[in-house]
Amino acid sequence: MIRLDGKKAWITGGSRGIGRASAVMLAQAGCDVVINYKKNRNEAEKVKQMVEKEGRECLIYRVDMSRKDQVETLVKEVVERWGKLDILVNNAGIWTYGEIGNMDEDVWKETMSINLDGVFYTCNAVVPYMKERKSGRIINVSSTAGVRGEAYHSHYAATKGAVISFTKSLGAELASYNIGVNCVAPGWVDTEMCAEVFRDPEYRKKIEQSIPLNRIPPPQDIAGPIVFLASNLARHITGEIINVNGGSVLCG
Repeated sequence: MIRLDGKKAWITGGSRGIGRASAVMLAQAGCDVVINYKKNRNEAEKVKQMVEKEGRECLIYRVDMSRKDQVETLVKEVVERWGKLDILVNNAGIWTYGEIGNMDEDVWKETMSINLDGVFYTCNAVVPYMKERKSGRIINVSSTAGVRGEAYHSHYAATKGAVISFTKSLGAELASYNIGVNCVAPGWVDTEMCAEVFRDPEYRKKIEQSIPLNRIPPPQDIAGPIVFLASNLARHITGEIINVNGGSVLCG
């Protein structure tokens, strides 16, 4: 069993899906966690209850990841309260439709600001505290779209590909400070983000058949590798991309 007793973790977009599963699993491993949400306070409160059921503390903040000032305020207040942040999980993101040649500029900019700028803002705010302690783990959530591209979602794929390159760069840059920086790249996951697509049972079946393991995983299957990367079991891994997609995209 992985133990992270005494560690403090921030999971962005932790009120649902992969973020929620990661928050709960980190709490089960002994972490206190802070999560942020953008709109749904009720869902964030449910996560807080789940974390507290594990005997851990959970802080909740309403933060727009595209707002540098809001990100920095969260980090400052959390460090003042806890004295540190050991683990950062950059999970918050959006996935919208965008046909090139007919994509509104605002759709492009919104995706860039949340999926990519938000990751930069969090890392830029948290890393100085990790450097000071010469310890830390950063886990970024990318996507198979960032590895192979995705038709009609080029804006999303562009951000996720950038997150992969950002991860590799920070892995090399921060290694001397004992800060591990890694990434998980999920394929399809059974979350709220994909709920509309999965409403069509025939399309869902088609997706399942395209995955070598013939299943669409629950978010816990992505949270597991995240917790592993946050632990000392992964202390000699940095700048790495772990593809968690049931064999849909094989890289190496």
